[in-house]
Amino acid sequence: MMIYNTEHLDDNCLIDLYKKMLLPRLIEEKMLVLLRQGKISKWFSGIGQEAVSVGVTMALHDEEYILPMHRNLGVFTSRNMPLNRLFSQWQGKASGYTKGRDRSFHFGSQEHKIVGMISHLGPQLGVADGIALASKLNNKKQVTAVFTGEGGTSEGDFHEALNVASVWQLPVLFCIENNGYGLSTPTNEQYYCENLADRGVGYGMESHIIDGNNIIEVFSKVTEIAESIRNNQRPVLIEFKTFRMRGHEESSGTDYVPKALFDTWKTKDPIDNYEQFLKTKNVLTDDLVEEIKANLTEYINDNLAHSFTELDIVSSETKELIDVFKNTDFELVENNSNLKELRFIDAVSEGLKQSLIRHDDLIIMGQDIAEYGGVFKITEGFLEQFGKERIRNTPICESAIIETAMGLSIAGMKSIVEMQFGDFVSSGFNPVVNLLAKSYYRWGQNADVVIRMPCGGGVGAGPFHSQTNEAWFTKTPGLKVVYPAFPYDAKGLLATAINDPNPVLFFEHKGLYRSIRQEVPTDYYTLPFGEASVIKKGKQITIITYGMAVHWALETIEKHPEISADLIDLRTLQPLDAETIFNSVRKTGKAIILQEDSLFGSISSDISALIMEHCFEHLDAPVKRVGSLDTPIPFAKPLEEQYLPKVRFETALKTLIDY
Repeated sequence: MMIYNTEHLDDNCLIDLYKKMLLPRLIEEKMLVLLRQGKISKWFSGIGQEAVSVGVTMALHDEEYILPMHRNLGVFTSRNMPLNRLFSQWQGKASGYTKGRDRSFHFGSQEHKIVGMISHLGPQLGVADGIALASKLNNKKQVTAVFTGEGGTSEGDFHEALNVASVWQLPVLFCIENNGYGLSTPTNEQYYCENLADRGVGYGMESHIIDGNNIIEVFSKVTEIAESIRNNQRPVLIEFKTFRMRGHEESSGTDYVPKALFDTWKTKDPIDNYEQFLKTKNVLTDDLVEEIKANLTEYINDNLAHSFTELDIVSSETKELIDVFKNTDFELVENNSNLKELRFIDAVSEGLKQSLIRHDDLIIMGQDIAEYGGVFKITEGFLEQFGKERIRNTPICESAIIETAMGLSIAGMKSIVEMQFGDFVSSGFNPVVNLLAKSYYRWGQNADVVIRMPCGGGVGAGPFHSQTNEAWFTKTPGLKVVYPAFPYDAKGLLATAINDPNPVLFFEHKGLYRSIRQEVPTDYYTLPFGEASVIKKGKQITIITYGMAVHWALETIEKHPEISADLIDLRTLQPLDAETIFNSVRKTGKAIILQEDSLFGSISSDISALIMEHCFEHLDAPVKRVGSLDTPIPFAKPLEEQYLPKVRFETALKTLIDY
């Protein structure tokens, strides 16, 4: 029998812990029946691991966030989430937490301070960093607890999140549920160290190993550690040794587990052992156990019956599309009459500075942005004005910092993440497209995050510092993509991006930083998304472009004054101002799309298709697309000039006019 040290706990607490463990066990047993009956589609069982979920949750305060996994039903039930809604969630009904858009535990609830996982596992660790950072900045003295399995500790996100938490001394409780198997892969094929807790040493982090099947040990030690973290803010790593008694999910079975191992862990069942202990202490009796089980079973059956009466989802395309983005009332702040000539880079810097003044909950994170002022010196002087808490140098870990930004949003704060170069966002691609982009649609949690993307070629920076990769993100529903070509637009659109509660990718062409000047209002102002700028008007042809390519088009038109063209600068790619495009094409009858990005799979393909679908009868020639070569962008100047489409555009434009 396990050893339980209960001297500091009264009988009411002991019984409450028992009930809190028993409830998820009985729910799971019911869910396995429903699974066999075909009333739910999938189940990830946490049978055998209840002590970890319940013990950690009960050790935290109700206002402290928990980020559980799909075996942590006890977190949800211990936070008293309505059971009928949980049943509806698992059946994909409208009253569930995701409106049928996601399954299992892939959701959260701000009311209960629970943030659900995504299937990629690792990103929630960085999200916990962000929530904890917000707590620390606001002096709340709260703990944020986040769960992962032993398999998830192999992901880069785990190591990035621990490193960030350690460097910034964030009050995060990293909880590893080591249950022996990552799906079917045993721990000896997952990692080589003896204990996962040993990894804390590499991050200068306190770590502990706890018997995850002993509810008293879990509850008591986590209570002690959590209180210590509140008083001395820092991250702590805990490895809970436990075991799951079912398969990874029910259809996978358990044939890969040796029977002897099952038999050993069956003797360590957290509920059976605790129940027997409480009986020996005369805290429980057989009659009381039966009464508790009967009451919980009735509670489960009543809520299940309630969920069965819920109607299936009746939705529409309109409802689905509306929930991709959080609705926001655009606040137009008019520009004033005071103008000042600014370079593109100065407009971005001024826009950032004025937004920091306007939003005292806004922080900027990025590599070398503080004392150094960023590689392009955009944030030079910001540290002295706004302080190191708001202008934060980060380790080189794009994924964890984007996840941290998501955590800040969950905690009600705004953030800007600077990619040192837009190319480097590939190291944080997963949290952008699978976390930020999908969160609001999945469970109504917006991502109030702007990611600045210095991008573009023409400066001899080669394949890793020159990409213009907007098509990676225009393809992903849930992201807004902004790509200004002029200082005036850059400053006004950046202010709007920061105000917007949705995730925005803000592209800034490096070649424009110090080459373009324009009269720009000195005060704060905003510009609307989804409104293109018609720079020139003509009758022969419509030129559709954005970013640096706008200036190539302008040069070409000025070189050929005989060409009468509508020149449209899109400014934002998502949302896209399709109506301005259609109205122009219907007038001119010809359309050419110019971009710096390579052609295949780019936004020009979609614009071309839209024109064909909506303006076909008005066209006097095929829609023409001009972009860079379908190769990586090269370094040597002659190769780069050949790669970029500037010269090819002039030829294509004249050919299309003569068609």
